[in-house]
Amino acid sequence: MRVDTHTVGRDVGRIVQAISLMMVVSTVVAAVNGEFYAIPAFVVAAIVVAGIGTGLARRYREADPPEKREAMVTAATAWAIIGVLGGLPFLFIAWTIQVDPFPVWTNTPSSISSTTAVFLHPLDAVFESTSGFTGTGLTMAAIEEQLPRSLHWWRSFIEWVGGVGVIVLTVAILRRGGSSGSYTLYESEARSEKIHPSIVTTVQEIWKIFVGLTLGSIILFLLAGMPLWDAINHGMTGISTGGFSVHADSIGHYDSPLIEYATVPIMVAGSIAFPVHYLMFRGEVRNLYTDLQTRWVFIWFTVGSLALTAILYANGQYDTLEETFRTGLFQFVSATSNTGFGSVTIGGGTEQVWDAGATLFACLGMLTGAAAGSTVSGLKLIRVITLVKGTVWQIQDVFQPQSAIRYLQIGERRLNEQQANSEYTEATVVFVLWVTFLAIGVAVLLRVLSPAHPLEYVIFDVMSAQSNVGLDSGITGPDMPDTAKAMLIINMWVGRLEIIPIAVLIGSILQRLNLYR
Repeated sequence: MRVDTHTVGRDVGRIVQAISLMMVVSTVVAAVNGEFYAIPAFVVAAIVVAGIGTGLARRYREADPPEKREAMVTAATAWAIIGVLGGLPFLFIAWTIQVDPFPVWTNTPSSISSTTAVFLHPLDAVFESTSGFTGTGLTMAAIEEQLPRSLHWWRSFIEWVGGVGVIVLTVAILRRGGSSGSYTLYESEARSEKIHPSIVTTVQEIWKIFVGLTLGSIILFLLAGMPLWDAINHGMTGISTGGFSVHADSIGHYDSPLIEYATVPIMVAGSIAFPVHYLMFRGEVRNLYTDLQTRWVFIWFTVGSLALTAILYANGQYDTLEETFRTGLFQFVSATSNTGFGSVTIGGGTEQVWDAGATLFACLGMLTGAAAGSTVSGLKLIRVITLVKGTVWQIQDVFQPQSAIRYLQIGERRLNEQQANSEYTEATVVFVLWVTFLAIGVAVLLRVLSPAHPLEYVIFDVMSAQSNVGLDSGITGPDMPDTAKAMLIINMWVGRLEIIPIAVLIGSILQRLNLYR
């Protein structure tokens, strides 16, 4: 059965409409900061995006509610489109600053003009937008502190919304409580958790929790000594495990152990599933250790941080044990939570800082990610647990009599043979496809980059893109070949949607073209 393109068109249109509202909100931030030259850019972008969204939604308004296949194609298509459309403010603001017909009115320093000029290249604008919405944090801005505040805000805002999900935003503000198909769309964005029976109520509860955690993060940064503007932006990108910063050196800019330690619990909070946050806010704190994924978040973060500390200490990387521990803790939690904040330099592109051991161990953290149902990407711990326990279970099957009735225990869930095989197969398929796209990305970058770049650094940056992390080894930047930028955009898109919707989209296109045999 073919995908109903009318249903896809209508739902993509509604999602795009939600993005236009974000642009309208951003005009207020530009005005408050006195960057009036950015207001027309946001307004024009909002009009273009709203026109596209409204046109699609109205043209296909009579379409049927989405089935699972339509929802998957909608998710894959919408995330690709918003990556492109979200680049319009970058492009328009850069163009406005470059033309700068009223220098007194805009009061634009030359440093801002030179820094934003990179976004005159549409691919760089799309890269920045895709990196933001997918919660990645890789950037084309060489000196982030020289960006205007309106772009600081736009980068943080799209990461903040992208951390929860644009479909989750759309369900919250553009769909009525009884609208059919809402849960199907919600699931297509790699989510399945429900806090309440109603999916719209669940989404609204998620946003309440998320806003509360964001405010808490901002306050914590302020108490640690971070300036207000920095705290707002880092609070938004930290709790969404996005990682965009207002400084080129990220959290390392402050050279403050207190701020680095204060950042860790924010990244951890973003790694915990929203239903667990909901239960903890209701006083059921025991879920911190009784919930399987949450328990493993703390175990893996602890073990991984200590292991990375040991590797760095053995290499004599830093001056003191405390600095080594702080770096190991911060960077491993940043990598595994897929946040992407940096406290130290990992590499200088062709110049090696971290050795292969430390770099590849951080890649392992990026691969696993943290809890499903949080703002984190990567494979997710529950899927890793299913792969490990399922593999052991499959091996043990060889030694069991054929008449044996077998179960697979995953946390509090006791799966029969059919359920176990189904979940193990799904986890295996995702893992294989995930590694396949990773290998394609590494191969492309090795082909177009200078041979002087260490292999582990190429793997690191591709892994960072596909796991939506944002840490880099000095390779990713405006000087990259366009082919490498395009490949990383694809890796970010694939990683955010956990592969399957992309595969369904590709399959539906091949079906439309009658290429199946």
